[in-house]
Amino acid sequence: MSKMLYNDKIMERENLIDIEDRGYQFGDGIYEVIGVYDGKPLMLDEHLGRLERSAKEVQLTLPDSIGDLKNKLLELVAGNELAEGIIYMQVSRGTAARWHEFPKADVSPVTVAYTRAEDRMTDVENEGAAAVLTEDIRWLRCDIKTLNLLPNVLAKQKAVENNAIEAILHRGETITEASASNVFMVKDGEIWTHPANNFILNGITRRKVLQLCDELNLKIKEATFTVNELLDADEVFITATKLDVVPILKVDNHMIGTGIPGEATKKVLQAFRSLYQQNVKKRS
Repeated sequence: MSKMLYNDKIMERENLIDIEDRGYQFGDGIYEVIGVYDGKPLMLDEHLGRLERSAKEVQLTLPDSIGDLKNKLLELVAGNELAEGIIYMQVSRGTAARWHEFPKADVSPVTVAYTRAEDRMTDVENEGAAAVLTEDIRWLRCDIKTLNLLPNVLAKQKAVENNAIEAILHRGETITEASASNVFMVKDGEIWTHPANNFILNGITRRKVLQLCDELNLKIKEATFTVNELLDADEVFITATKLDVVPILKVDNHMIGTGIPGEATKKVLQAFRSLYQQNVKKRS
């Protein structure tokens, strides 16, 4: 895993970030995390489409076309011989003297990407996990995948300190999402998830799960729900890149449903697993 993408070149991984890079000093940039299964990035086009949207929302011009960037990421995966794991990539506004406003001079955005080996979370997907609740203190444009993640970091740390896999966020009484994943609940045969507005990141896995639910004839409702409704749900699950679909069996020591992975969650999980199993068949 020694190679990385820096701007338009694949090179050996080194410390290449300038102290005045705006991503380093302001979090002035955007990013994506892409799952790799059996050597193939999953839903790469969708991730790059979201990167393009994020760039537009923060008035950042991508230095390369999406097609060129896609080819470079595929080259990076091949060069690092990554079979299972993630691609992390980010684009900052570039390096300039430290002023809060956008640089007046001609400053080039800085692109970096690398790969990391990660195993699939098969056991936790099959057996389920616990989560905690915490107040959502993030800014009001959570739909943009920016580098400003300190509130997410604090929430995730709370989860870790409580032996939980995730921190489920709420604004007042309304559940939004989790520190690094989207949240779904199942009640009376209907699957609920927060609408894709400015309060959540419209996860790539979330989008695919909605599509799979439609194909499975599972009822979906994109609408807000409360903390109490979450705790009273029949099933709860979270979705994210490489986390895939994980049943949540306990929230703040409150058992969800029967305390075992539910039937709707298992159907969604199996359908999602079929996506990368199909990719393997196509390559063989």
